[in-house]
Amino acid sequence: MKILFRQSPCQFDVEDEIEQKRLSLREELLEAKHALEIAYSGFDNVTDPDLIDCYIYEVNAVMKRYKFLLEQAAKIDLLPEETYNETYNSLTLTN
Repeated sequence: MKILFRQSPCQFDVEDEIEQKRLSLREELLEAKHALEIAYSGFDNVTDPDLIDCYIYEVNAVMKRYKFLLEQAAKIDLLPEETYNETYNSLTLTN
């Protein structure tokens, strides 16, 4: 019986790994932005004091995650610096 495949260690290309991280970070940024929009929408539509508190905590938590992701994106030059500064400053002003 012949072996039809080669059993050698898999080698990853460093550039592919970096690109994969960039895509993953970009997807996480979009998800966080969407979660922030949902949290703000929920906050705008509730009247119960307990739910208002709940949405305040949710908005703050998602905003901190979004800021963290923006900082990570800035470190790997995923975003242009002007976009990063505008977005980060607008989040800082609203918090």
